[in-house]
Amino acid sequence: MPDFIDTHSHLYDEAFRPDFKEVVSRAVKAGVSGFILPDIDKASYNSMIECCDILPSYAFPCIGLHPTSVDGNWEEEMDFVREHISDRRFYAIGEIGLDEYWSKEFVTQQKRVFAEQIELAARYNLPIIIHSREATEDIFSVFEETKGIPVKGVFHAFSGSYETFKRIMKYGDFKVGIGGVLTYKNAGIASVLEKIALTDILLETDCPWLTPVPFRGKRNESSYISIISETVSHIKNVPLQDVSQITTLTAKRVFNLPDTIHTI
Repeated sequence: MPDFIDTHSHLYDEAFRPDFKEVVSRAVKAGVSGFILPDIDKASYNSMIECCDILPSYAFPCIGLHPTSVDGNWEEEMDFVREHISDRRFYAIGEIGLDEYWSKEFVTQQKRVFAEQIELAARYNLPIIIHSREATEDIFSVFEETKGIPVKGVFHAFSGSYETFKRIMKYGDFKVGIGGVLTYKNAGIASVLEKIALTDILLETDCPWLTPVPFRGKRNESSYISIISETVSHIKNVPLQDVSQITTLTAKRVFNLPDTIHTI
C-alpha cells in the first residue's frame, strides 16, 4: 500500500468533531501514515494540541500565527506564540505568511508578523509553512527584508507560475505543497507541475477545505490525498508508488519526522 503524509491538515477543526474517529480511520485505510497540523492562532491552539495528544506519533503539531488572524490584537497573539513555542516539540512554524484576499487592512502588520516568525523559525531551526494568497510580491519583499536569515519549508497550496517557483527557490530550501486544486478543471498548476521535480513536491489536503474533484463542494478530508497523488502520478507520468515514496521521504526530511511514525 502507498504511504502518504498529509503535510497540511486541519484535523482539529470543528468540522471533524462529529466523526473524528471515522475520518482518521479512512485516512489510515487510504495509506496516510502521518499528519502535519498547522497552527492558526491561540483560539485554535488547544484543539490542535488535544488532537495531537489523541494521535501521538501520528499527528505532528506546528505553532504560528496565520495571516488572517493578524488584526488589532496581533501583538498579544505573537506573545502567545513566543510563550508557547517551548511547551513541547513543534515540527514547523506555520502556517504563516500573507493574505491580501480577504482584507488589506492589516497588511503592514502581516508583513511584520511574517518577518518575526521567519526569525523565530531560524532561531529554533524549524521549517516554515507559508500561506500566500494574492500576496506574492509582498511575500518576496519580506524575503528581501530578512535576507541572510536561513529559511526552509513549504509554500502551502502552491498555485503560482513556474517562474514564481524558480524565484522561490532562490530564497531558501523550499518545497511546494500540492493539494486538491490540482484536480480542478483548467487548474493552471497542472501545467506548472509538469516542470517541477517530484523531489520538490509535498502532498497536502488542507482539509476540511480545498476538496478535490469529484468531492468538490463537500468537506475535505485526509483520505482524499489518494486522489491528489493519483493526479500527480498522471501529470508527471510516473508510478503512484514513486509519488508516494518520494513525497513521503521529502516530508520526513523537511519536517524532521521519525522514520516510523504510523502507530495506529
